[in-house]
Amino acid sequence: MKEYSAQRNPDRCPSHSGALLAELIPATGHSKTEIARLLGISRQHLYDIVGQRKPVTPTVAVRLGKLFGDGAGVWMRMQASYNTWHAEREVDTSDIPTLTAA
Repeated sequence: MKEYSAQRNPDRCPSHSGALLAELIPATGHSKTEIARLLGISRQHLYDIVGQRKPVTPTVAVRLGKLFGDGAGVWMRMQASYNTWHAEREVDTSDIPTLTAA
């Protein structure tokens, strides 16, 4: 069997964790209001995450991991990839040298 490794275009922004959440909520058959209540967060906070205006914090990731049964790590890795991709494009590192071990 031949193995294939996933190749992602480095110029393509990784998905915000709110995008995944927006797809999962309708599949549950519950409203966003009900999901927010189950998570113990405000409806506005959930709408901000789904609208990709706020990140998934570690606290919310733990709650989402429990609710959907996939663990907090999935949500944190997805958010970290999104945040890192943006930071690499926004932060000027041109004056910082790259060090090597002696």
